[in-house]
Amino acid sequence: MFRFKAIGTDWAITTENPVLDGLRQRIGALTEDFDHVWSRFRADSLITRIAHAENGGQYEFPERDVALFELYDRLVAATGGAVDPLVGRDLELLGYDADYTLAPDEVGIARRQRREYWLSDIDRTESTITTVRPVVIDVGAAGKGHLVDLIAQTLLDVGIGAFLVDGSGDLRHCGPEPLTVGLAHPSLPGRVIGTVPLRNAALCASATTRRAWGKGLHHVLDGRTRQPVTDVIATWVMAADAASADGLATALFVSAPESLRSFEFSWVRMLADGSVQWSNDFAGELFL
Repeated sequence: MFRFKAIGTDWAITTENPVLDGLRQRIGALTEDFDHVWSRFRADSLITRIAHAENGGQYEFPERDVALFELYDRLVAATGGAVDPLVGRDLELLGYDADYTLAPDEVGIARRQRREYWLSDIDRTESTITTVRPVVIDVGAAGKGHLVDLIAQTLLDVGIGAFLVDGSGDLRHCGPEPLTVGLAHPSLPGRVIGTVPLRNAALCASATTRRAWGKGLHHVLDGRTRQPVTDVIATWVMAADAASADGLATALFVSAPESLRSFEFSWVRMLADGSVQWSNDFAGELFL
């Protein structure tokens, strides 16, 4: 097993044969470049440069990330803006900022007048985006899943056809034998609410308890209200790729499942009252 840190969290890659130094370096370079582009916690990132551009500008992203842009376009449209990558400024004001203040900026919140929206404040052509004012892009809804897919493709490119990429709980499996995965309870460490077999697919989960820093304060915001969600506390999604599973896991916090019918996925979600909902095609077992 190859364990490493990237984009501020723990990763593991499991393969039948050891991951050799050359491949490790290739994966390391990929994750470093991804962080250098997308992290709003780094002073030298492209995202930070965009956030501080007083008059906006034109910015070129890697071609590999066009798929991430296209996924967000679909998620924003399907959820009516409830999933929106431009909630970054609101996350900062609530305390989830580059300095990890973890305390709301009450003055900044009171002064906030104009809110940015993905479909009106970003103009994109393929991998180029144009802005006219500072915007804080946050791809926390699907970015880690996208990186999981990029690493999985790197493994496939070198002929490794059986593996598990684990991006701190965002999973992408490839191989003939299924892996049984537990669905971790969002508030009871060490317990699961069910299991599901994972084979040649991705499984991603999200919970409001995982990145919470105060009463009612966590990382999942509704892009329409720019406030932390309250009705759903945990989601699990299986899809063909990890970016979609990751993004849809966020979408299930803010949208009814039927509004996401243009995507192919199965799902489970836990509501704030502890009740659990799931799709008819969910292949796992729930301990209810």
